[in-house]
Amino acid sequence: MAGRHYTAASGTFKPRSPALFLLLALLALTLLFYIFSISTSSYSTGNLISSRNPNSGIDYSFVSSLEKFLTKSPRSATAGEDTVSGTTSVEDARKLDDSIWKNENQRLYDEPFYPAFSPLKVYVYEMPAKFTYDLLWLFHNTYKETSNVTSNGSPVHRLIEQHSIDYWLWADLIAPESERLLKNVVRVYKQEEADLFYIPFFTTISFFLMEKQQCKALYREALKWVMDQPAWNRSEGRDHILPVHHPWSFKSVRKFMKKAIWLLPDMDSTGNWYKPGQVYLEKDLILPYVANLDLCDAKCLSSSRRTTLLFFRGRLKRNAGGKIRAKLVEELRGADGVSIEEGTAGEGGKEAAQSGMRKSIFCLNPAGDTPSSARLFDAIVSGCIPIIVSDELELPFEGILDYRKIALFVSSSDALQPGWLLSFLKSVSTAQIKEMQANLAKYARHFLYSHPAQPLGPEDLVWRMMAGKLVNIKLHTRRSQRVVKGSRSVCTCECRSPNVTSPGPLS
Repeated sequence: MAGRHYTAASGTFKPRSPALFLLLALLALTLLFYIFSISTSSYSTGNLISSRNPNSGIDYSFVSSLEKFLTKSPRSATAGEDTVSGTTSVEDARKLDDSIWKNENQRLYDEPFYPAFSPLKVYVYEMPAKFTYDLLWLFHNTYKETSNVTSNGSPVHRLIEQHSIDYWLWADLIAPESERLLKNVVRVYKQEEADLFYIPFFTTISFFLMEKQQCKALYREALKWVMDQPAWNRSEGRDHILPVHHPWSFKSVRKFMKKAIWLLPDMDSTGNWYKPGQVYLEKDLILPYVANLDLCDAKCLSSSRRTTLLFFRGRLKRNAGGKIRAKLVEELRGADGVSIEEGTAGEGGKEAAQSGMRKSIFCLNPAGDTPSSARLFDAIVSGCIPIIVSDELELPFEGILDYRKIALFVSSSDALQPGWLLSFLKSVSTAQIKEMQANLAKYARHFLYSHPAQPLGPEDLVWRMMAGKLVNIKLHTRRSQRVVKGSRSVCTCECRSPNVTSPGPLS
């Protein structure tokens, strides 16, 4: 009965005050609501600061994650069960094509939203260890050799970390499904079930850490191995994903794989790094560099702590499009509120860059040897509003993210006019600065590679972007299979329009 409770000592019921019962019920409901609101808030915002706690089980460090990965050596017993290790025939490709058609036909009629809203199904090639694990061990066993630098003074192993997108994607794809958090991509173990094929070859590590001729020989071996696969011959590689995130890597053979989907840091339309017809947005995907700096916490996000107007740290003399750096430095050096420092990406450089960016409202991001650099993503995770002076820059995930909400784009011609850039920055209102800083705090999660890969992290956005390309990939694959070879009707999908920052500020 309502308003009564059982007393164990007497074995009888005694009346309880209805008011007391109601009070206890309200307290219980309040407690439940508080717990629910905390958990919901944590999930909706990503709770990035607490998620970087070392006890959270999430690794954001390439070196730390790789150490655990190699210790576990997660090789699946069933992985690559239908990967071919020798030369295949036209008949092998035809049989696979028939199997893929049957699978796609079934999905078309059974899944009401296929392929637009179905999880991507990715087949991961089980390549020989010399293309995968051996290269990861090579990095692991040598990364403490910080004296190993490129011709322009950049630490080699730090460069590899910046371009380690091939590791983060692969480590997530091959992890046990029970440990994975991403739901928009599923690994499959039979090629006929796959939408896309992932090639897990570490092109950047091999380029920087192997002797030149040995590296070229390994590239040729990798090329032959992939081109021997029935799935490659079926589509000529159009549905294959190839990570070539450093613009120097895989150069000697990539002309043979130009129809594949390349994972790139930029397009670089100058022709210094990619030949005409090799890269374009309709086919390839831009991925962010791995940030050098740590995520800014709530304290360092405070605008009251940012006393420097504009900050830049990096190499001041670069080649190609990066020549604008020296001109900008000449224009800005010594100006009130501007901090410009020469430096590289070593440990001391990291501390200096992190300190400078966290004290600054705006961070200068001029072009380097290529239109892009890791500095942009360092600024984003530091809460420093990027000022992008790189007229031909392509940005990662731009089909999903609006960079106008977190960065200001300035044409090179405007930036080099005497006094123009500082006048422009001083004209930005306090309200706009606060709004952009708040957006930076929200966007930072999209540029933090991790293991396990997090929802809305860069790995997740890769597959969301890939899903948008899938129908077009299938279109060009099928079209290439039925169009008469040599016909003028063969479509290259190379319809990129020029990408140039317009003079004048963009709101």
